[in-house]
Amino acid sequence: MVEFQLVKAGIRVLDREKFRQNFGGRGVAVLPVIHVLDNQQAERNIERARDGGCPGVFLINHDFPYERFLPIIRHCRLCFPDYWIGVNFLAVTGKTAFPILAELRDEGVRVDAYWADDARIDEKKPVDNQPEASEIAGVRNDCNWNGLYFGGTAFKKQREIDPADYARSATIACEYMDVVTTSGIATGHSADLGKIETFRRACGDSPVALASGITPENVSDYAPWVDAVLVATGINIRDDFYTIDPARLAALLSQISH
Repeated sequence: MVEFQLVKAGIRVLDREKFRQNFGGRGVAVLPVIHVLDNQQAERNIERARDGGCPGVFLINHDFPYERFLPIIRHCRLCFPDYWIGVNFLAVTGKTAFPILAELRDEGVRVDAYWADDARIDEKKPVDNQPEASEIAGVRNDCNWNGLYFGGTAFKKQREIDPADYARSATIACEYMDVVTTSGIATGHSADLGKIETFRRACGDSPVALASGITPENVSDYAPWVDAVLVATGINIRDDFYTIDPARLAALLSQISH
């Protein structure tokens, strides 16, 4: 488990170098997102990601409530005791998720990261006046869950944010999470490259992840600006929301391996 290196706004965070060390220091971490259906489907896709050379995966409960998701997480950890596995409870913030993750930890079920679509950053308020983000940080600290926190900022399907406020959103976000995570306008839609460049510059030495629209054809455009890509449709079998295509995964990885 990664050790946190910096302290900002009273919480634990880490810098880009430490983040990359967590994935072997190999540059951009490609983390496939698996939309889970059941134990077997999740297991098959984790195997494809691992065997394809990815350092980890995210699992997400796109089709059912998170309560039904928990046994699948337990199963996947049992099958892959040493592999890096993060989770996203759809439409749930860290306020609810972190205590659940701490309970899993106490059961011996390690979850390496939590990705929230909405980290509740308010770009209209000062960095030291972020009530919801601060509450989430307090819950995280209280339950002492020490995985990585990927926090959605100016993220798809959340409230619309003026592009003029992207830099401010990213700057504030750095104080409340480990990996500032943003996206394009929707699943499968490429992010505006200017947005990602703005996030990179605003985040300074904090890690940045991109979580939509990455494909083998465009990943090289984004790789200079991010530390991780969270990718699903771009590496899945075409017209199959639930299954990684090993050939497309290999094609994507080949674009950032040189």
